[in-house]
Amino acid sequence: MKRTIQSVLCLLFITTILVSCGDSASLQRYFVDNQESSNFISQDIPISMIKLDKSNFTEEQNDAYNSVKRLNFLAYKTSETDTDIIYKEELATVKTILNDSKYTDLMEFSDKGRKIIVKYIGTDDEADEVVVFGSAKELGFGIVRVLGDDMSPDKMATLFTALQGANVDESQVQDIMNFFK
Repeated sequence: MKRTIQSVLCLLFITTILVSCGDSASLQRYFVDNQESSNFISQDIPISMIKLDKSNFTEEQNDAYNSVKRLNFLAYKTSETDTDIIYKEELATVKTILNDSKYTDLMEFSDKGRKIIVKYIGTDDEADEVVVFGSAKELGFGIVRVLGDDMSPDKMATLFTALQGANVDESQVQDIMNFFK
C-alpha cells in the first residue's frame, strides 16, 4: 500500500513537471534565447533612467508613466551578411508569438515604411505587460516589453500617443541608436 502511494505521488510529480515545462513559444523565452546573438541587442532599462519632459503630460498620461517600472528591449538588425530569409524567419517567429490569443491589440500605426504594433496581456482595466513591436525592412525590428504596476491599457495608449511628440534626449538611448547604424 505504501509503495502504491509513493508510486502515485511520484507519477503526479513527474506529470506536473512535464506539463509545466511546455514547449510553447513565449516572448520572454525569445528574449532569453536571442539576447547574446550577434544580430541582436538587448537592454533592461529602469524607467527611472529615462529623463523625459513631462511638463505637457495630462494627469492620465502622468499616471500611466508612473505606473511603468522598467522596459525590456530586444532588437534585431539586418546587415549585408544577413540573408533576407533569416530576417523573415525571425520576424515570423515574433509575429507568431504576438498572435497568441493572450495578447490583446491596443493600437497599430505605420509611418514612413515603419510599422508599430502595441499589444498587452491582461484585462481591459489592468495590463500585466504591454508590448511594443516595431519593424522596418531596411533596419530590422525591435520589441519593448513594458512592465509595471497598475498599468491601464487606455492610459498606456494615451501615453504612447504623447511620447510620439515628446522630446527624448537621444544620449540616453545612444547604444540602441548606434546598433542600427
